Amino acid sequence: MALFGLRFDFRVPGFAPGTRAERYAAAIDMAEWADRLGHVPLITLSEHHGSADGYLPSPLPVAAAMAARTSTVRLNIAAMIPSFHDPVRLAEDVAVVDLVSGGRLDLVLANGYVAREFAMFGVPLAERPRRTTEMVRFLKQAWTGEPFEHEGRTVQVLPTPARPGGPPITLGGSTEKAARRAARIADGFLPSTPEIWEFYADELRRLGKPDPGPYLGGDTSVVHVAEDADRGWQEIAPYAMHEVNAYGEWQADAGLGADGGYVPFTDPDELRASGRYRVVTPDELVEELREKGPFAFVMLHPLLGGLPPEVGWSSLRLVEHEVVPRL
Repeated sequence: MALFGLRFDFRVPGFAPGTRAERYAAAIDMAEWADRLGHVPLITLSEHHGSADGYLPSPLPVAAAMAARTSTVRLNIAAMIPSFHDPVRLAEDVAVVDLVSGGRLDLVLANGYVAREFAMFGVPLAERPRRTTEMVRFLKQAWTGEPFEHEGRTVQVLPTPARPGGPPITLGGSTEKAARRAARIADGFLPSTPEIWEFYADELRRLGKPDPGPYLGGDTSVVHVAEDADRGWQEIAPYAMHEVNAYGEWQADAGLGADGGYVPFTDPDELRASGRYRVVTPDELVEELREKGPFAFVMLHPLLGGLPPEVGWSSLRLVEHEVVPRL
């Protein structure tokens, strides 16, 4: 059975029509739609701060709102930046959202890379790895519900999450160091590019932990479904260009280049040819998913780069009525 994921980051650039409030309302409605459809096991929410296009800075409140309107879909925060969060408050907030969701919250932590965000929070960039490591250890201890000492004071986080021990903690990253750190302290690893997965697997083997096997992340492209692929591309191209260039600028400033997964584009046709954003017809998607077999996965980004909700809904309705029934 083919599966679909939904991703939201709530970018709304100045040229996009409509309001931010409309996007938030639409995203929660789309989460309810995904839960009802039954082929969407995962909704991903991301975190960035001080972005001119309003990128989501607080994913946990959105996850709670979506949890209240859904019953089965998992809610994945990917990724949260530990350096920007008080550990006690984060442990409490995550525990409460996990309770609201009935244990459906997953957490990805990453070091972060946007320098001006660290300046905004008054955190030196050099402290990122240490803060991430300390946050993982703190959360795991906090979610036991037992009192413990932290920075000279007693901490006790109650209530505890829905799941004993709390949500699994995955680390995200784009370097060998991040991969090996994840193997040592976390429950999983989400690489920015598949090539660094082997460092994670190698470190697990070195530590005597179970071999995770090959990387199963697969295709990370975003899919939009339209009756006419060329017309559909014309609709989403400005929003895809905005997203890829916004990420590309951040990652270039951080010195990540292509290692971060995004590079800037000046030509929409070149972006389309890159395959990062794909517009396909229902027939094309059905054929593709049948070829991939029962483990096929498609990432949908229905509010991509500030895409108007009605355009995002048109893609989702085609998935619901023209794709899923034929699988």
